[in-house]
Amino acid sequence: MESGMPLSGRQRALIRESWQRVSGSPEQHGVVLFTRLFDLDPDLLPLFQYNSKQFSSPQECLSAPEFLDHIRKVMLVIDAAVSHLENLSCLEEYLCNLGKKHQAVGVKAESFSTVGESLLYMLEKCLGTAFSPDVQEAWSKLYSAVVKAMRRGWETLPEGD
Repeated sequence: MESGMPLSGRQRALIRESWQRVSGSPEQHGVVLFTRLFDLDPDLLPLFQYNSKQFSSPQECLSAPEFLDHIRKVMLVIDAAVSHLENLSCLEEYLCNLGKKHQAVGVKAESFSTVGESLLYMLEKCLGTAFSPDVQEAWSKLYSAVVKAMRRGWETLPEGD
């Protein structure tokens, strides 16, 4: 999997160090990410339905056990990407299939930029002053690589780079 520009050794180290501080409380930090996501794009809330139940508010959704399970899964995907920084291509097929699943439930490819913004927001809130421009750039590159693979799930043919 190509990310356009590969991550440098320093960027991989920054990602690992910052993720170590976040990964100890994945559910708590995932709630921060999704709270921000719903603030930025409230139209995403109806995509989350469990047993045909429509949530009336982001708060109701964020406290539902089924949604907390979804948060844990999202954080595990991020964890897998961090764990495979040297060889992101091993996640290519998984991420492509994940993209297909998101398309099937009505997620728009454009929403990934809002999710990326929410991820950076969560990291900034969790890391405080440790969230430097270098950390932000490293995470942005990693997220771009992940999204590029997931977007292939929307397409019948892989992008020709």
